[in-house]
Amino acid sequence: MIKIRYLAIVIYAVVLASSFTMYQSQQANLTQEDRGRLLPVKMKSVKSTDSEDEIQSIVRKADLKDEKISIAGMQHSQGGQTLYPGGIMLDMKQYNKILNLDEKNKLITVQSGVTWADIQSYINPYGLALKVSQSQNIFTVGGSMSVNVHGRDIRHHTLIETIESFRLLNAEGQIINVSRNENAELFKLVIGGYGLFGVILDVTLELTEDELYQVHTESISYDEYTSYFTKNVLQNDDVKMHLARISVAPDSFLTDMYVTDFSTASEQSNLEDYTSLKRESIIAIPKFFLGLSRLSGWGKNTFWNIQEGYNDRLEHSYMSRNNVMRSETTFMDYDSAANTEVLQEYFVPIDQYSSYIDDLRKLLEDEKELNLLNITVRYVGQNEESVMSYTKDDMFALVILINQGKSEESIESTGQIIRKMIDVTLDHDGSYYLPYYHYPTRKQLEKAYPRMNEFFEMKEKYDPEERFMNLFYEEYHK
Repeated sequence: MIKIRYLAIVIYAVVLASSFTMYQSQQANLTQEDRGRLLPVKMKSVKSTDSEDEIQSIVRKADLKDEKISIAGMQHSQGGQTLYPGGIMLDMKQYNKILNLDEKNKLITVQSGVTWADIQSYINPYGLALKVSQSQNIFTVGGSMSVNVHGRDIRHHTLIETIESFRLLNAEGQIINVSRNENAELFKLVIGGYGLFGVILDVTLELTEDELYQVHTESISYDEYTSYFTKNVLQNDDVKMHLARISVAPDSFLTDMYVTDFSTASEQSNLEDYTSLKRESIIAIPKFFLGLSRLSGWGKNTFWNIQEGYNDRLEHSYMSRNNVMRSETTFMDYDSAANTEVLQEYFVPIDQYSSYIDDLRKLLEDEKELNLLNITVRYVGQNEESVMSYTKDDMFALVILINQGKSEESIESTGQIIRKMIDVTLDHDGSYYLPYYHYPTRKQLEKAYPRMNEFFEMKEKYDPEERFMNLFYEEYHK
């Protein structure tokens, strides 16, 4: 009898311990972070499915129970745009089928959880390519639409230009068609709308033909960049893609640049020799020197010289369009207990670039504690179709990678510097990109996005119960 009681106690203890472990695991899974890891948020639940009916049921049940929903893809937006405390996180990554390819009209229809890498792998054998995507292809289409991305193509600017139509699951649980001709007001709100107007289900995107490009590289001074770009890139129809980098190394801080142009090759018959999609490879060396650049000025100087040397070796090489749109390194692949890496992106009219860099340099030379790792420069042509458009002019985009601590003190210190950088940007008729940590003030947001109040009013119109919520909206709509 005693043995039986002892055995029962042991079984009870094991079950209790197992239940507690499971509970801890569940609680840990409910705490979600974006890629910047500065804003952990505990959700009520995390739900994921590949079924449209189940997604619709989740929204309808949330409407009945007055629960909040946040929509997530790869969660690289860093300011709480995909999170809301106590809400349901709808993880869309399983909803990732490619539904139809119309080769003749160069259109593809996909579910919103599909990644750009998935699409590239699917369309590459057909000789087709994307018009617009980020340089890294790990992101979901729905997430990219929600932040209205741009890329390296200088003829196709922001993603909204390439969207033909999509279906949207709204706050009432209804599925509606959205295009420039049907529910057109929502078309301009959802793209660049940070998941606040509903769940993007499937999307029809415009494609273009894959091409063979010849690469040209050149080192220039920052004050030559605007004239170089205008004459050699913008006015040269053969140049289809372009990117540049400006040095953050102490020996050449915000003065030296190198440019990379991708021009249509004269012999397109050789395209087949270059169509195999490259993978993320040989990244150990650049990651090693990027690691050194986190630690010292010497490391930054070394990393810059290595980048320039690699760039020189690209001269006169050939690449397919699909491969140009695939990054060779993963800058955001960084894990540290004490530090993290965040992005900022500032847009400035091309004719103000030199004076802007001068003012930015003056500011940052006095802000030694800001650990800048990389600044990539791209071009984005004017497009104000999205209500939350960031390109009110033809602009250069500076994508800035910053290493910072996770402590409250470090967050506040970085925030103070970033707000100063944004003020400099706004003084040059520029703007900034929203998908990053909420360092900017509401006043800065309003100046950068003059249609901000219209955006918030439309949110109240289409979702008065605030079914779709995130911390970005809570922070700035007040």
